[in-house]
Amino acid sequence: MTAFFEAFAGFMWGPWLLGLLLGTGFWLTIRLRGIQLRSLFYALRLAFSRELKGSGDISHFGALMAALASTVGIGNIAGVSTAVALGGPGAIFWMWVTGLVGMATKYSEGFLAVKFRRINDKGEISGGPMYYLEEGFTKKTLGVCFAIFGACAAFGIGNMVQANTTAIAISETTGFNSFSVGMFLAILTGLVIIGGIKRIAEVASYLVPFMVALYFAGALIVILNHIDHLDSGIKLVFKHAFSGTAATGGFAGATLANCIRYGVARGLFSNESGMGSAPIVAAAAKTNHPCKQALVSMTGTFLDTLIVCSITAMVISSTGTWTSGETGVALTIQAFSAGLPGYWGNMLVILVTIMFAFSTILGWEYYGEKCFEYLFGEKYISFYRYSWVLFVFIGAQVKLDLVWNFSDAMNALMAIPNLIGLICLSGLLVVETQLFEEGIRKGSINKFD
Repeated sequence: MTAFFEAFAGFMWGPWLLGLLLGTGFWLTIRLRGIQLRSLFYALRLAFSRELKGSGDISHFGALMAALASTVGIGNIAGVSTAVALGGPGAIFWMWVTGLVGMATKYSEGFLAVKFRRINDKGEISGGPMYYLEEGFTKKTLGVCFAIFGACAAFGIGNMVQANTTAIAISETTGFNSFSVGMFLAILTGLVIIGGIKRIAEVASYLVPFMVALYFAGALIVILNHIDHLDSGIKLVFKHAFSGTAATGGFAGATLANCIRYGVARGLFSNESGMGSAPIVAAAAKTNHPCKQALVSMTGTFLDTLIVCSITAMVISSTGTWTSGETGVALTIQAFSAGLPGYWGNMLVILVTIMFAFSTILGWEYYGEKCFEYLFGEKYISFYRYSWVLFVFIGAQVKLDLVWNFSDAMNALMAIPNLIGLICLSGLLVVETQLFEEGIRKGSINKFD
């Protein structure tokens, strides 16, 4: 089973899907006339305004933090370092390209999620790709497919993998066994998710800014300690973006194809643009216009890929550790250890890894819950939440090679119906965006009300 899903996931995440994800982002960027560049500052101001008029369960800020809770994760630590190690510093350039066009994709997902959201029997908002696929195609087939793949992927990449990562990190640093860590993590998760999206958003609103600020502060110290190498580190990114990198020291060597491949793949893995996960929480935002939440949604990709991922990349390139032969979290730890005294570099990366993983557990619980609700209704939500807590405990105990490969395959299968929906509904998206921007210019739509 492990070999099968490894091969299947490898095929699904081949150049064809990466090209489809990136191509959809370029297509939407052109159709929306580069909205991610034209409206970025307005979107950022909108994102950090907590109260707005309109229906919804949580604020714009709460929705953004809940989405970032799941996207700012292991990909920002291990994913970036793997891209640099296997694709060379030039892979960061392609990660930036992925982030830029991914902002248009995330805008589109956020718009459609709010446009076609519904109120369930409990009076709560439900939305996401399953709903706009059903409305857009007047059939449930694609929506059901997305919901099945999303619910399955959630238990893997959003639950067991994160719990296992957290358990290993805590066990190695404190000596607590995986049983104790798993029990503690399961109880902590249960206390949060029992309150639904409002509790998740509340916790994320405190946890996400803190963990990003902590990571940023540590990275800034490392970069300042190697400030004389920062300029050369940035030059490496652009120098090798279109040429790849020859073998150097312990570095295995990277062709241009690998440079592009790993940059695009790890960028998409980190920001999840086009995957269809983030619009599920975007639908819950309190807003009086779909375009406003769409703008807020696209800032998530900006913050995740163009800020947090870039921080990791600059630490690795400026310290010169990218040629060490290490990859993944080990490379990031080595880079931070090179710039922070004693064991502080190691401890910082491990602490942030734990927080990133736990926040991902919270964010993905809501994604999976809403997919489950779409398939079976609201009355079984409690069963889903109890199961989620149980699998957090199980995930902390077991080896996860099969789960990793299965989750990768499910993530790829999620993206396909979502991308079909984005492309086919792009006409509606463009018209509504033009009307919104015209209303802003004429003053008939208030920018922050």
